[in-house]
Amino acid sequence: MANILMPKATAVWLVDNTALTFEQIADFCELHRLEVKGIADGEVAEHMRGVDPVSRGELTRDEISRGEADEKYELKPASSKFDKVVAPPKRKGARYTPVSRRSDRPDAITWFIRHHPEISDAQISKIIGTTKNTIEAIRTKSHWNSENLKPVDPVTLGLCSQLELDALVAKASAKRQKMEENREIGSVGAGIDMLRTNEEGGLETSDPFADFGAEAKRKSDQNEPNADDVFANFGKSSEEDKD
Repeated sequence: MANILMPKATAVWLVDNTALTFEQIADFCELHRLEVKGIADGEVAEHMRGVDPVSRGELTRDEISRGEADEKYELKPASSKFDKVVAPPKRKGARYTPVSRRSDRPDAITWFIRHHPEISDAQISKIIGTTKNTIEAIRTKSHWNSENLKPVDPVTLGLCSQLELDALVAKASAKRQKMEENREIGSVGAGIDMLRTNEEGGLETSDPFADFGAEAKRKSDQNEPNADDVFANFGKSSEEDKD
């Protein structure tokens, strides 16, 4: 199947400039045979100007010659000169937002602040095409329309696509999780370094349970009666009874 940009105009040119049959032209241009016959008879596309498929890179001269030599030959479109589609350059800077949708951006910012606080102001500014000053004003509720703002999904507002939003949320969540893991590792490492420093410096860490045991033993020693005192008091009590 040939991808002809202007099939009827191409058929006009092939009818006027080649000896191809109606069937061959109809198959190549994806038209009906009777429509091609009508073009040849002047009943269809009477005032239409023909378009050369050779100059447009849709057909080659050799292919036309093969078709003219064999009525049953099926014309094959020319291969594209551009085998690889060049991707458009990656967009830099803030997204352009149409004027009709710019009034919806504060609602989208409110949605980001409430539902995805892990996303930075720079990321919000880039995906919906706003400024950091506007985001800060909405965050601090100093925006002129703060009382009427309501959180609305930016995809629903047409400010970005669902794929772009999902990618941004996943990226921000992964970055936040990595920062938390690094913070935990840093806290554990600081504790280990402190213990190692105390051991190297000959410092002894206090043990509250050891102090409690020593205090209990001291009180127990003070309250424990002495055998000599007991017998001395016993003898003294007997003499007082005799008197």
